[in-house]
Amino acid sequence: MRLVIEQVERAFEGVSFGSVGPYEKVTGRVFADVDPAHPLNAGVVNLDRAPRNAAGRVEYWFDFCLLRPADLRKGNRRLLYDVINRGGKIALIDFNDAPRNNNPTMATDAGNGYLMRQGYAILWSAWQGDVVAGEGRMLAGFPIATDHGAPIVAVNRDEFIFDSAAEPLRASLSYPANLLDPREAKLTVRERESDARTPVASDRWRYISATQIEIRPPAGFDAGAIYEFIYPARDPIVMGLGLVGIRDFISFMRHQAADERGTPNPINVDGRPAADFVLTYGRSQSGRVLRDFLWQGFNQDLEGRKVFDGMYIAAAGSRKSFVNAAFAQPPRFQRQHEDHSFPGDQFPFSYATITDPVSGRTDGIIARALASGTCPKIFHTDSSSELWQGRASLVATDGRGNDVEIPAEVRLFHFSGTQHAGPDPAAAAVLCKYPMNPVSYSPAHRALLVALDEWVSHGIEPPASRFPRVGDGTLVPPGEGFPKIPGFSHPGLINQLSEMDYSEQPPRPIAGQQYRVMVPKVDADGNELGGIRLPEIAAPRATHTGWNLRRAGYAEDELANIFGACIPFAATKREREASGDSRLSIEERYPVAHAYLDAVANAAAQLQRERLLLAEDVERYIERAKQTG
Repeated sequence: MRLVIEQVERAFEGVSFGSVGPYEKVTGRVFADVDPAHPLNAGVVNLDRAPRNAAGRVEYWFDFCLLRPADLRKGNRRLLYDVINRGGKIALIDFNDAPRNNNPTMATDAGNGYLMRQGYAILWSAWQGDVVAGEGRMLAGFPIATDHGAPIVAVNRDEFIFDSAAEPLRASLSYPANLLDPREAKLTVRERESDARTPVASDRWRYISATQIEIRPPAGFDAGAIYEFIYPARDPIVMGLGLVGIRDFISFMRHQAADERGTPNPINVDGRPAADFVLTYGRSQSGRVLRDFLWQGFNQDLEGRKVFDGMYIAAAGSRKSFVNAAFAQPPRFQRQHEDHSFPGDQFPFSYATITDPVSGRTDGIIARALASGTCPKIFHTDSSSELWQGRASLVATDGRGNDVEIPAEVRLFHFSGTQHAGPDPAAAAVLCKYPMNPVSYSPAHRALLVALDEWVSHGIEPPASRFPRVGDGTLVPPGEGFPKIPGFSHPGLINQLSEMDYSEQPPRPIAGQQYRVMVPKVDADGNELGGIRLPEIAAPRATHTGWNLRRAGYAEDELANIFGACIPFAATKREREASGDSRLSIEERYPVAHAYLDAVANAAAQLQRERLLLAEDVERYIERAKQTG
């Protein structure tokens, strides 16, 4: 590896973070090459078809960014690697409650400063080879595979849901079309995932270029319709190099004092890397990539050493990623209405090695890591949205709905009554039938990171798993026991899963090979039981769900992407009874002035005793409850 350090600058306007002091930001680019003949690289799809340099190696590059204590001796000697999401940094958002910003520079970009106050060196590097430049996104350059120098051409499938009434519609293709001949391609549309595909007439779409098409929507389909484009594509990117790059860069950062040209490792102290332990965090796409990284054996470096000591995998559900494939599409993730049939969601699902009762195969996410002695300590957390849209029940059950073992190396946590990620009011207002779920699980993230770090670095046993289970009655079929709420309908569907036949396009479910997907049981308010019940759920003023429904004009009543819903309780008993709401009102729950504050304080204190909240977040909950009244 060769590091080109482009800039070292003061971070966060010189703000000092307690005893750790101020931080610096280091940005640059890594140039690397890989031996395609090495056994640990053998699983990278099309690596053998990538161009090679004079030494017979395959070259690639990627951007990196490092936040480090200005005096590394004051840090905690932990490197936290944040797996970027579509080119964007997420750890500061999720742990520091910081604003979304790919170039953290101002004091406000540090948020509450949590990670810096702990003394972490925080590292990012690009791993996705199809990210579009702009808005500070981190980029990577991977080679294009060829057939002995000739273009590789194969049938590719793209899917578009525009959620827009604009006309004409424009869509970018994931790979260039080989021929701009509409007779070689097929465009279809359907209102819902389960509907039959309707061909779009050739006079209603056209190629703008090899990478973009234009569509004039046919009559009878609304803004939420699913357009599917199947066409001969060329020039597959060797996208699996992203996993190689993570492995080799982290190995360099924790073991090497300098690169091949003598450029010092940017976390050196006294000539050696100041990283006793390396943790990694990934949410959503990034969490799915970490599951693939584990499953495909990349937590073993080329010297046979462990890459990551601890993994914090968030909001991934039971899925992996569509990364290490011939015509990979990393942004895809499978939901009930969107991207439903793309690869990356098939067995194995659980960390435990099991024999799948549906496919008959035997495997587990950590099977290879256990075999090589390189398994990290793992925290896997999911919001409620992952149970509905990410089939997260399969992390803890087999394909027939029976509980499976949680390995000793793993803890599973479910944040009850939360949605996939932070609020996005603008998008929710366009798409959703009901108000969006505002509950944040960042406070629990902070406490769990402490617990993971203590487990990794000091061997302190972490909190036990808190995840819905069939055996204790907290994991049930969809639709059981939901209360009567006026003007609010419970979904009659979930993101189902079948074993798929990908030998043709579009892929098709294999008859009789459907998995049983389950969801959390709810209480009389419609709030979920089991898991980690944050104070908003334990002392509620509303029903909070991990699902929402698409509104009229946008494939009405299909599940609305990864949004949850929030339906407030009636203020008074009279209001509740007049509307027919079965849920107790605010005045019935909290009849005296301090009742709500006491309920929140008690719930937060209990979570702190269980090591699921930090003292600083208990105080934040109490202060917010005081303001609520």
